Amino acid sequence: MTTTTGPAGTRAGLRADRDTHFEVEQFYYEEAALLDDGRYADWLDLLADDLDYWMPTRSNRLRRQQALSVAARGEAAFYDETKESLAWRIRRFDSGMAWAEDPPSRTRHLVTNVLVRHVDPADNPEFTADDLSVRSAFLVYRNRLEREENVFAGSRTDILRRVDDGALRVARRTVLLDQNILLAKNISTFF
Repeated sequence: MTTTTGPAGTRAGLRADRDTHFEVEQFYYEEAALLDDGRYADWLDLLADDLDYWMPTRSNRLRRQQALSVAARGEAAFYDETKESLAWRIRRFDSGMAWAEDPPSRTRHLVTNVLVRHVDPADNPEFTADDLSVRSAFLVYRNRLEREENVFAGSRTDILRRVDDGALRVARRTVLLDQNILLAKNISTFF
């Protein structure tokens, strides 16, 4: 049974209830469908205006150095974006000037292993216990032209926030790929 309140009535750090968990999963499935259908402008509507979208690089390290295997903020990243910079990328796709995506890639986003908790403001002071901390696993298949195929696997850690109409929005997304060397010719896929 899931506990919905902790000490002093707060939900901070606790698992979300079944209804909220189901809502988050449906949100992710809708997001995946929008990305797979190339409806990027509609996908942008699922992102908060103050979005932080970050995908750090990783390196192979010895077991005792695992804390250093993921690049820190300010170090190398595949993506370090805001909603505005993502919107710029999408406008570029639509302009016909993004040669790496003309003709466009075909993708399939699979999202699984969704874990939903209420944010603990002690760990994330810019958020409240009404916001949701979500970890998920993904597999993204990408095909381009006749023979270009890529498979990206990894995890996402999101902070989801409710807006005035009660809808969820992605306020923060950290994407961590399982591979440290990308064999793709480009990485223009959103995760």
